[in-house]
Amino acid sequence: AAARAPTVTGTAMPAPRRPAARRHAEAPGAGPLHEAPVVDLERYVPAFLSWIANKLSRGASQHYLSVFDVGIETWRCLVLLAVHEWVSAQQASRIIGMDKGTISRCFKGMLAKGLISLSLDASDGRLRVARLTPKGRRLHDQILGVALAREEALLSVLTPAERDTLIRLLKRLHENLPAVEVATTAH
Repeated sequence: AAARAPTVTGTAMPAPRRPAARRHAEAPGAGPLHEAPVVDLERYVPAFLSWIANKLSRGASQHYLSVFDVGIETWRCLVLLAVHEWVSAQQASRIIGMDKGTISRCFKGMLAKGLISLSLDASDGRLRVARLTPKGRRLHDQILGVALAREEALLSVLTPAERDTLIRLLKRLHENLPAVEVATTAH
């Protein structure tokens, strides 16, 4: 079967096939004809993870901006603060995986909107930590319903057992990210 490229709307995904890297002949007129390696987008897991994450984030951000006047970065920080009660920009960056500067700008915008308060950490007087205000918690609770409905729609094609397996596998992949950085450095 021929490979299908993702559609502009993002609804079609390539069909699974092995291997992750394949050989591709150079275009006519590009010099001597020989096989050159290319990524097989039908099997390249980082592409699938990126496509899914990018499309989910873009859709959520557009909706959250139009309905709640906050973007996806603010939503991610609201979630983190609802779970952890308080976090510093450094901690948020480490947990979420977003750049510390982006988190700091997000906190600044959230502070201006009255969604968080900032204070000095009791154990480290140099470290500023953010906490949700009641207004921030109300906003989190309003967006939560939409976020969970989006997750349910995404996972609706999976059985409960497949969902559990997916979550277990994603956790393992997340925990293995340091090995990816080691491999990157070694290459």
